[in-house]
Amino acid sequence: MRLTVFWERMADHFGPGYADTFARDHVMAELGGRTVHEALNSGWEAKDVWRVVCSVMNVPGEKR
Repeated sequence: MRLTVFWERMADHFGPGYADTFARDHVMAELGGRTVHEALNSGWEAKDVWRVVCSVMNVPGEKR
């Protein structure tokens, strides 16, 4: 998954104004105690981060 697609999906689910705030502030144990930004910056693949976000935040199947 390309980062542009990842961020489009984040904006679609959380809204364009909140997606970056969520990605910057919400720490998830499933990402090794990292935020979305920290996980991506440490080398996690965007598709794997998106899967974690979907699981943790109960993203509906049609948005996955």
